[in-house]
Amino acid sequence: MTESYEPFLIGVDGGGTGCRAALARGNGQILAQVEGGRANVATDFDLAVKNVAEVIANVAGKGGIGQSNSKAVSIHVGLAGVISKAVSRKVAEALPYALITVTDDRVVAVKGALGDDDGYFMSVGTGTIVASKKAGELHNVSGWGFAVSDQASGAWLGRRLLEKTLLCYDRIQPHTELTLATLARFEGDPNELVAFSLGAKPGDFGAFAPDVMHAAKAGDQIGLELTNEGADYLQSALRALSFDKGDRLCVSGGVGKHYLPYLNAKFKENVIDPDGPPIEGALRLAAEAMHARAKVAS
Repeated sequence: MTESYEPFLIGVDGGGTGCRAALARGNGQILAQVEGGRANVATDFDLAVKNVAEVIANVAGKGGIGQSNSKAVSIHVGLAGVISKAVSRKVAEALPYALITVTDDRVVAVKGALGDDDGYFMSVGTGTIVASKKAGELHNVSGWGFAVSDQASGAWLGRRLLEKTLLCYDRIQPHTELTLATLARFEGDPNELVAFSLGAKPGDFGAFAPDVMHAAKAGDQIGLELTNEGADYLQSALRALSFDKGDRLCVSGGVGKHYLPYLNAKFKENVIDPDGPPIEGALRLAAEAMHARAKVAS
C-alpha cells in the first residue's frame, strides 16, 4: 500500500540581521511563520546552519507538521553568502532534509519582489542586492558580501560612519552633529569605537544606518556625503545592468527607500512596490522544486 502525504512547502530567507521561515500548503496558503538569528554563511557558516535548522523545525512545529508528513515537505533556503554551487551543496548537506534546494538570498528576494515578471530590483538592507530580470533571466551586481562588496548597504553606511568619526576625531575633517553623536555612543573614546569594530558583524554596523539617513535628511554634511555616495553606487549598478529611462524599478529593504530622494529622476520614474517579500519568493521556489520533482517521478 502506497502512503499518501499532503504536500507542504517551507521557505527560508536569511541574512546578516536574521532569518525567517514560512510554512505553506502546496497551494501556497501560509500556515505559520517564525523568525530566528543571523544566517550569513560567509560570516559564520556553523551559526547560520544552526539558525536555519532551528527556524525550519520551529515553523514545522508551529504549523502542526507531524512526523508522518515530514517526507512531503519541499524546502527552499535563500541565504546571504551562498556565492557558489559548492557553498549551496555544503549548506544542503549540513541540513537534515531530503527535499531541499539552496540558493543565495538574491534569488529569493527577486522572486518574491517580481514574481514571474521582468524588471529591475534594488534591495538595500544589511547587505545590497541590485538585479535585473529579462525574459526570465536573472542578472545581478553587488551582493558579494560585506568584506569586499555591499556598497550602499546598512552595514556599509555604518562602517563608513565609524571611519568618518575617526577622521573627525583626528581633525582631518571637521566634526558634524552626526559624528559627535556617534563618538558619544562610545563615551567619547575612539579606542572603544575601534574595539567594537574588530568584533562587529555586518548587522552590528548596520545598526548605525538609521543615524546616517536621519542626519542626511536634516542636512548634516557627513550624513549627506555618505548617503550621496551610496546613491551614486546604486545608480552605477543599475546602469551596469542597462537600466533605461522608464524601466520598472522595485525597491525594498530597510534602507532602500531612504535612498530614493537622492537618486536621479530617471531612476524614480517607474518605482514599484515588491509583489511580495523574500520569504514568499522562497516559498514560490520551493513550490517550483516540488512540481519539478513530481514531473520527474511521473
